[in-house]
Amino acid sequence: MEYLVTAEEMKKYDENAIERIGIPDLVLMERAALCTCDVILNCFETGEMPLAKLNILILAGTGNNGADGLALGRLLCDRGVSVDIFCPTDMSKVSPAWQKQSEILKKYGMSVVRKMPDKEYNIIVDAIFGIGLNRDIDGQLAEIIEKVNFRDAKRIAMDLPTGIHADTGRIMGCAFRADITVTYGFVKRGLVLRPGLEYAGKVVKADIGISEKCFFDSFPQMYYYNESAPEVLPLRTADGHKGTFGKVLLIAGSVNMAGAAILAAKAAYRIGAGMVKILSSKKNRVIIQESIPEALFGTPDQLEDALLWADIVIIGPGIGTRSEAKMCLKKVITKSSLPLVLDADALNLLAKDEQLQRLLSNRQETTVITPHIAELSRLMNIPVSEVQDDLYHCAMALAGKLHVTVVAKCSQTYICEENHPTCLNIYGNSGMGTAGSGDVLAGVIGGLMGQGVEGYHAAAQGVFLHAKAGDAVRDCRGEHFLMAGDIVEKLGQIR
Repeated sequence: MEYLVTAEEMKKYDENAIERIGIPDLVLMERAALCTCDVILNCFETGEMPLAKLNILILAGTGNNGADGLALGRLLCDRGVSVDIFCPTDMSKVSPAWQKQSEILKKYGMSVVRKMPDKEYNIIVDAIFGIGLNRDIDGQLAEIIEKVNFRDAKRIAMDLPTGIHADTGRIMGCAFRADITVTYGFVKRGLVLRPGLEYAGKVVKADIGISEKCFFDSFPQMYYYNESAPEVLPLRTADGHKGTFGKVLLIAGSVNMAGAAILAAKAAYRIGAGMVKILSSKKNRVIIQESIPEALFGTPDQLEDALLWADIVIIGPGIGTRSEAKMCLKKVITKSSLPLVLDADALNLLAKDEQLQRLLSNRQETTVITPHIAELSRLMNIPVSEVQDDLYHCAMALAGKLHVTVVAKCSQTYICEENHPTCLNIYGNSGMGTAGSGDVLAGVIGGLMGQGVEGYHAAAQGVFLHAKAGDAVRDCRGEHFLMAGDIVEKLGQIR
């Protein structure tokens, strides 16, 4: 997995590296500049243009990010590259590191200019603010950034594009639009959260000496998966059988609404569950058994016996919100000691009934809920716009309220649980915004839980695998042509 850090976390780890481990700040700065220099030179490693013909402009602020830029300019000059360093901010106050780097530059016969040169450049480097920005950009600086964004040059950001909020990815007035961002130590949240993601370009993480040893028990509170799909899947024993790989009880599908049950059941099987039993309206029996003959079938009046049979319960896809569905949900919450996945209509029923919410919050067993933005809005009784503005904190609040794992579904999905780092899913595509995609996800998470994966990890891994399968469909068919059933089929082919 890859950690995602806030500006505050990164500053703390930087301080730990310097003060507690003893790595001088100028050493860290030199490493940052060296890594960025290598990235820049690799852009032209084919030899199509001699280094002597490269013209590079470095936009350097007066803080430590700007000091990184000054060090970079010196290293590029050493390699025979033509470099101009322009400071677009007030130079009346500079950081001690910037002052030191400026003194070194002078001994190289270089200086920082106060007026932007009227020249053509192959590369423009942003070293204005990095993670230190705490206000919106406006005025002359905004004009400069907008101007360089339209230059015919490759744009490279040092650590974080100027104008991107390090924690949220918000655009702070305007922002430098990078083709490549070389980030130091750990990936900042703003580089993967939208809209910052669109401004970061390709993100290259550079090892400058700030490692996990700098945490000192203060670990980052967010991460994402960057493994291959097989590495995330649970291990399987050679002597296992259908009983040991999990018995999943799926309560899904009201009258003539069998599609959700079929998609969820297929997904649970495809991800490795040993057995799936579907409880649905008896009018759905024929279509379900014809569509997925591997599954067992029963009706809701057989719920108590089915709970004794199962290892995990998924409830909600297509069950509707009538009284029968509500009674079924209440029985599952109060009578079962099994891990639960609550999806779709189960969440709509839950949102309308505070008693059910209290009963759920008092459960000792693992529960995973999978709300999209509108469902989360109803569960929290707050406007949809408020959820959209801050999905992460809304999801964390819901996890704390109900004492469950929350899969807050959106174009970027958060998996939240109390007292646990949050997993952010950065994969998936717009084609997955299609009917049935959520049913597939519920089946994937439930199938993993049936194989013994703990609820929070099943949710995080399930979202990752579901998204990777969606991307595999996109790669072979395109986003416009993706259907939920395609995601199920691709689960067995992702790498």
